[in-house]
Amino acid sequence: MDTILISEITCPNCGHKKTEEMPTNACQFFYECESCKTTLKPLQGDCCVFCSYGTVPCPPIQAGTSCCK
Repeated sequence: MDTILISEITCPNCGHKKTEEMPTNACQFFYECESCKTTLKPLQGDCCVFCSYGTVPCPPIQAGTSCCK
């Protein structure tokens, strides 16, 4: 199965959505909403903002490996 690198991230504060390309070499711990400027951080138990707020989990999670180790 191919890894999906595009995810739509949704701000829980204002609902703004944006399609982003996920990094393959690092986890993204912070993301600033371009609409309301809220800094998103992963929810407890998630490794990155894409796992918490994206439509697709990050590449390491998709591959079934641990992320951010």
